[in-house]
Amino acid sequence: MEAQESRPMKKALLILNCIILSIGNCGGPLILRLYFKHGGKRIWLSSWLETGGFPIILIPLAGCYLHRHRRLGRQQSFSTTNVREPNNSNKLIFMKLPLFVASAIIGTLTGFDDYLYAYGLARLPVSTSALIIATQLVFTAVFAFFLVKQKFTSYSVNAVVLLTVGAGILAMHTSGDRPAGESNKQYIVGFLTTLAASALYGFILPLVELTYKKAKQAITYTLVLEIQLVMCAFATLVCTIGMLINNDFKVIPREAREYGLGENKYYLVLVWNAILWQAFFLGAIGVIFCASSLLSGIIIAVLLPATEILAVIFYKEKFQAEKGVALVLSLWGFVSYFYGEFKQTKNQTSETEQSEIPNP
Repeated sequence: MEAQESRPMKKALLILNCIILSIGNCGGPLILRLYFKHGGKRIWLSSWLETGGFPIILIPLAGCYLHRHRRLGRQQSFSTTNVREPNNSNKLIFMKLPLFVASAIIGTLTGFDDYLYAYGLARLPVSTSALIIATQLVFTAVFAFFLVKQKFTSYSVNAVVLLTVGAGILAMHTSGDRPAGESNKQYIVGFLTTLAASALYGFILPLVELTYKKAKQAITYTLVLEIQLVMCAFATLVCTIGMLINNDFKVIPREAREYGLGENKYYLVLVWNAILWQAFFLGAIGVIFCASSLLSGIIIAVLLPATEILAVIFYKEKFQAEKGVALVLSLWGFVSYFYGEFKQTKNQTSETEQSEIPNP
C-alpha cells in the first residue's frame, strides 16, 4: 500500500485543493446560471453537468500510477538482492469493496443534491442562491458534531446562529429580486430547494469524513481520487436516469439551436459547467482528506462574497438592503468561527509544548 502522505505533502495538497475548490465554488454557480439565463430549461441536464465531468479524475489518477511505477522501478534497480518480494505499491486500484459501497451510496445522495441545487439556481439569482448556500456551514457543523464528534465552541455556535439569522432575513424578503416572469410560488420553491440542497450537502461532507475514518485501509490521496471517481459516477448515473425519464437527451439539439448565445456557445457552456463543477467536488473532497469536513464547509462559505460580487458584476443582479445585512451577518459568522479556531489551535499548541517539557 502506498504510504500515507507526509505532513509537508499534506500541506501542499491542502493549498492545491483550496485553490481548486475556490475556482469551482465561484465559477460553478456563475456558469450554471449562465445556462438558465439565456434559455436553458433542463434541470436534470444541469444536474448531470455538476458531476458528469468525472472522467477528468482519470488524468491525476494516471499521473499517480505512473509516479508509483517509476518510483518502484528505481527502488528495484538499486536493490542488492535478486529476490523481488511482492509489492502492492503499484496496484492499479486501491479501493476495497466496503469503501466502494460507501462511496456509491454517498454518490447517489450527491446526485439528488445536484438536482435540488440546480432546481433552486434555475429560480433564483446567483447572489441570493449563494447567501442561502452559506447556511451549509450550519448543517455541516451540526452533522459533523453527530457523525465525527466535531467539538463545538462558543465561537462556532455564534457562527451557526448568525448564518441562520442571515438566511431568515432573506426568507422574509422573497419578492425583491425575483426574476422576470417568475411567480412568487416558484421563487419560494426555489428558495426551499436551495436550502434543502445546502442541508443535504452539509450532511454529505461529514459523511465523507466518516467514511475516511471507518475505512479499514490507509487513506492516501490516490484513494481519495478513486473515492471521488466512484461518487461522481454514481451521482451522474442518478442524473442520467432523470434525464432519460424527462427526455432531456432528445431536447438538447433543439435547445442548443434556440439558445440565446448561439448553438456553439451553448455546448461550450455545457463543457465548462462540467469542468468547473468537477473542480468544486474534487477540491471539497481533497480538503476533507487534508483537514476536515468542517474546514471544507467553511471555505465554501467564505467564498460567498466573491460569488456575490461576480454575480452583481457579470449579471447586473440587484443587491438590496436585506442581502447586505445577510452578507454582513455571514461574514461576522465566518470571522467568529475562524477566531475561535485560531484560539483553540493556539491553546492546543501551548498545551503540547508544555507536556513535552521534561519534569525536573
